Amino acid sequence: MSHPHPELAPPPPLPAGGLRVTPLGGLGEIGRNMTVFEYGGRLLIVDCGVLFPEEEQPGIDLILPDFTSIRDRLDDIEGIVLTHGHEDHIGAVPYLLREKPDIPLIGSKLTLAFIEAKLQEHRIRPYTLEVTEGHRERIGPFDCEFIAVNHSIPDALAVAIRTPAGMVVHTGDFKMDQLPLDGRLTDLHAFARLSEEGIDLLLSDSTNAEVPGFVAPERDISNVLRTVFANARKRIIVASFASHIHRIQQILDTAHEYGRRVAFVGRSMVRNMGIARDLGYLKVPPGLVVDVKTLDDLPDHEVVLVCTGSQGEPMAALSRMANRDHQIRIVPGDTVILASSLIPGNENAVYRVINGLTRWGAHVVHKGNAKVHVSGHASAGELLYFYNICRPKNLMPVHGEWRHLRANAELGAMTGVPHDRIVIAEDGVVVDLVEGKAKISGKVQAGYVYVDGLSVGDVGEPALKDRKILGDEGIISVFVVVDSSTGKITGGPHIQARGSGIDDSAFSAVAPKIAEVLERSAQDGVVEPHQLQQLIRRTLGKWVSDTYRRRPMILPVVVEV
Repeated sequence: MSHPHPELAPPPPLPAGGLRVTPLGGLGEIGRNMTVFEYGGRLLIVDCGVLFPEEEQPGIDLILPDFTSIRDRLDDIEGIVLTHGHEDHIGAVPYLLREKPDIPLIGSKLTLAFIEAKLQEHRIRPYTLEVTEGHRERIGPFDCEFIAVNHSIPDALAVAIRTPAGMVVHTGDFKMDQLPLDGRLTDLHAFARLSEEGIDLLLSDSTNAEVPGFVAPERDISNVLRTVFANARKRIIVASFASHIHRIQQILDTAHEYGRRVAFVGRSMVRNMGIARDLGYLKVPPGLVVDVKTLDDLPDHEVVLVCTGSQGEPMAALSRMANRDHQIRIVPGDTVILASSLIPGNENAVYRVINGLTRWGAHVVHKGNAKVHVSGHASAGELLYFYNICRPKNLMPVHGEWRHLRANAELGAMTGVPHDRIVIAEDGVVVDLVEGKAKISGKVQAGYVYVDGLSVGDVGEPALKDRKILGDEGIISVFVVVDSSTGKITGGPHIQARGSGIDDSAFSAVAPKIAEVLERSAQDGVVEPHQLQQLIRRTLGKWVSDTYRRRPMILPVVVEV
């Protein structure tokens, strides 16, 4: 198995007749999925998603793929193939189309409907091409065939990309539920047909590669939901992804069965469920869904609220309910269902929300104490089955953290893929398929691009480090006035602390030391404000460290008069 080296150089020019595969997100992480394919000087992108921030990224709204490596080649892009409508696969499309709005988007009906609604908010009207399973479309030099796959959202597709360099199959996210709610199976017959033709490189979903066996059918959840609904005495609040249509359908069906009305809470939830209903993917019995404003007129035992926040997102409806920062107030006897899995890295945030809800008297039902969610990704047993059908000549695990990629690679090796033809890459690592063999050829820039409010890419790691220090240790500001010619102090030092846990009166012990250091520097002829600020920072920082074993941010201000 080949794997990247941190000292990889930029890749050389692509050999004639070769196919280049560059993942810009989704490898070594769950989210931000984006892969660039290059043949004959033309580019095809598969997915363009976002990653959601973790606790050590305070203030960040979204994390995007890094478009640097393709920014000067936007005219070479033939299109963006979207495998399905989850945010981690479509969420970054508006940010790429801001740079070139006429890049065509190719996807299924529901996927395109979701992204078109999102693009309206950015005032972009995209060029779109709707495809269905079995559809074959020539996109520049890329001959693309679309295959039905089962996932936790309708209309998911895998894509087979044929070029003279060989055939590459990208699974997107998939599993092999044999009893899917919508009756749409992963098309194993199509994959077997592609196998007969010869799959030169398979890019396969790795998310559940560590999980043995097979994923349980979605319909298993229905009986669990009935039990929860039967035992609930007051309101039921369900948190789910705003695109998890299958789960929402089960909630609607169960609510209808138990005589409850349903209201959607949150802009993205209302928008997506409206789209799904209008396109026929969500079947809503007449009179079942009501506006949230009418809930006060209904008794609690007839109410179901469906909202976002199943991953503990700080600004999502459920987190705000847990923090008493939402118009909907949790009261004793309410039942809350978290109908999703835990994305790695979100555990602390989710359990913080669960504890907050429990504090206000809610009974919280989640994956840890009831089977209210099944994964949308193939487990190890399914992947083994899949590889034995596909028989790829080369394998590249995608969509997963390092442990998932490694586990997926081992599964491929167990089914007979030669070790030297299994490529474990990471974001930015370039893989070339030349003369039937895939190998790493270099690395391009593929760091995190942070969205903070309206700014994109303006906040970097140094700013996040400062925010973390401010959050953990607080800030101490020092204000000093000095004579511009002599450097001697004419006012201050005035010292104030915020969030450091140190009372301002304590600084009377260090103020003379700062004055003494500045006096000495004036005698030595040091009068430049930046140098004086550094002296203040070192003096005060050492005192705080020695006295309190803390390292707050120190902000010295030197004013010359």
